[in-house]
Amino acid sequence: MDLYWLPVGAGTSRFQQASLRLWEAVEAARARRARMRLLHSALKLSTGAGAVYTLELTPAFIGGETEPLATGPVGFRGAGRFRLFRYQLRCLPGEQLPDEEWAVGLPTRLSDDCEVVRRVLDLGPLVPRHVWGRRVAGTREMWTSDSVISWLLVRAGIDLANIAPPAGGRAPGWYAGLAIAGSEQAGS
Repeated sequence: MDLYWLPVGAGTSRFQQASLRLWEAVEAARARRARMRLLHSALKLSTGAGAVYTLELTPAFIGGETEPLATGPVGFRGAGRFRLFRYQLRCLPGEQLPDEEWAVGLPTRLSDDCEVVRRVLDLGPLVPRHVWGRRVAGTREMWTSDSVISWLLVRAGIDLANIAPPAGGRAPGWYAGLAIAGSEQAGS
């Protein structure tokens, strides 16, 4: 199982990339810190039987041939009834992540254990359906694709103590997923 860090907005229009840079500039000014490169995380999973899957969050309006493992609302809870305002966790067969060519650095090998990979896949439908883009109670971050990936990894038993976005980058929501998964484990 490999963790990839991908630039947010890679392969999108200049307008989308400019709006992301503007958003990060505003966030950096509010937090009184330097601007950073926005990243999102994705997983490449091997089941050991020769099958390779990619696990990533995408907007629900993109669709696809396979059913998503989970979906959730974007912006506010009520908006989730419209496909335009839903995210989806997709597990797709294939060797290549959709935006892998823009990956930052080399992937981080998290595990070679097929049982751990199976746990991640089994946990997919159980991901909390927090509102994407909204701060999660008990955390300082909003829920994002990175929250989902970090939640899955912690709940599957992966030690993420030394895993963080590459230097100069940040993955909004990564620590929200860690916090929620950690509090769930502490409560069980």
